[in-house]
Amino acid sequence: MSDLSLYTQKQLAFCQALPKVELHAHLNGSIRESTIRELGHSRGLSAETLAFLSKPGTRSLPEAFKLFAVIHTVTTSHAVITRITQEVLEDCAKDNIVHLELRTTPKARPEHGITKESYCKAVLLGLEHYRSGPHLAGHGPISMGLILSIDRRETAAQAQETVDLAIKLGQLQVVGIDLSGDPTLGSWEDWLPAFTKARRHGLKITLHAAEVYAPTETQQMLQFQPDRLGHMCCLSPALQQQLFASCIPVELCLSSNFITASVKAVPDHHFLPFYQAGHPVVLCTDDQGVFQTSLSKEYAIAAYAFGLSEDDLCDLAIRSVQTTFLSANRKAELAALMQKQLDQKRPPVSCPTSHCHISFDGK
Repeated sequence: MSDLSLYTQKQLAFCQALPKVELHAHLNGSIRESTIRELGHSRGLSAETLAFLSKPGTRSLPEAFKLFAVIHTVTTSHAVITRITQEVLEDCAKDNIVHLELRTTPKARPEHGITKESYCKAVLLGLEHYRSGPHLAGHGPISMGLILSIDRRETAAQAQETVDLAIKLGQLQVVGIDLSGDPTLGSWEDWLPAFTKARRHGLKITLHAAEVYAPTETQQMLQFQPDRLGHMCCLSPALQQQLFASCIPVELCLSSNFITASVKAVPDHHFLPFYQAGHPVVLCTDDQGVFQTSLSKEYAIAAYAFGLSEDDLCDLAIRSVQTTFLSANRKAELAALMQKQLDQKRPPVSCPTSHCHISFDGK
């Protein structure tokens, strides 16, 4: 049995009822399997590919990359982009996620009449369709923000183009800029001017970092002081201490890191030393469709692998609010909403000691 399925049904049920925050979710990686299969049929994909799309169980890393390639071939219209965005939000609501910061790389597909801007507007339309549509009984629409990603294959000029687009669409729920993609490509210095401009215009910054051992780049990213970091799998002891001193929150994706072999086993994941050190961490899915997971499953995996109690899980969920890109007032409102839901299940929980100051008043 995989490390990813050793949690108990009681743990999973508790985590499903827990109000949660999702801060590291890629749009295309979160697409429903049923939607991929439907689109694959309509596009005339081969029988072999369709059978692969229906493969049960956890996918390997090569299979995950193969699925990303299939997704790329079927997400070739504005209508499809809007649809999958709306479906991701619906799925997050069903998983009792109360706030989502969804990220995507704006893609120019001229052969399909898609520009970077029209791609983003199709995503934003999906957000609006979700907001104006029917919602689960007892649940209002989840709050959300959009993060535009710069792919490491892009040039400095292309990175600037994405930042300019984020600035232009900033009032339409674009809240931040991300750096993602193959961690072996490109150089941080190439994209630094774009991220500096983004920060100057009030956009928040999150960076995929230390997915492979790249100490010079990781140190440069830490010195830049982004608002959040993603993964941080490969750190020297000195870089880990530098991270802890910075108090920069880290987005951690257990299933993703295990499947992609960034860690040998879930109990070996760096979540535990980060958590025990009191460093701000938030559990995320990365690509819930591709890795066949959910945020509830990620919490349940953490509960089993690291011996977290129900109170620990409640505390982890509440603390994640402070790592969002919301304003101080919205953070306080969201934390109060989550605490109200938790209080209906159990008494308020106390937070473990942390060397990083956590508050909901913007301090």
